[in-house]
Amino acid sequence: MLQKVSPHPKPKVALEQYTIPADLAADILFSACYVYGDIDGKRVVDLGTGTGRLAIGAALLNAEYVVAVDVDPISLTVAAENSKRFGVHVDWVLTSAETIRGQVNTVIMNPPFGTRQPHADIRFLNLALEIGEVVYSIHKSSTRRFLSQWTQKRGYEASEILSSKMEIPHQFTFHRKERGSVDVCVIRIRSRSKR
Repeated sequence: MLQKVSPHPKPKVALEQYTIPADLAADILFSACYVYGDIDGKRVVDLGTGTGRLAIGAALLNAEYVVAVDVDPISLTVAAENSKRFGVHVDWVLTSAETIRGQVNTVIMNPPFGTRQPHADIRFLNLALEIGEVVYSIHKSSTRRFLSQWTQKRGYEASEILSSKMEIPHQFTFHRKERGSVDVCVIRIRSRSKR
């Protein structure tokens, strides 16, 4: 079903808008829901939702409430159309992730990798861990060691739940190949104090 989620028609390089592949999104959501029990009946936020693949997947898996946040109005327009086609309810919020307040059970996200804005992924992680009991996040595999040290230093429990390749289509002028891939890891993080 997630393959039917429409991608962004004109992604912006500055926002690192790469659509999460449907199979990777399904693997993350399956693990979050059926292995760890973090989706069904839970309050879920998707930070930097793009066109909504993770948020829609969480809604399809019976999340109690799903909020999806993005700074790009085009992304949210496409996301709202996608959720309407699937017949699921998601609250789409046009704002910067920094403005989100409150507490949720689960944060799922495909943050910018930080190739255009250094440490954008860490900024997203900090925000996610402020509002979520548990966070699922995709990162370049090359940052594994750094992420492990970063989480331990801050008292978080982190485990890698998936390792995969993220296919990158030729969508920006600097792309040399018709199709490329990036090795990614998906980490599950929770604060020891939020157990």
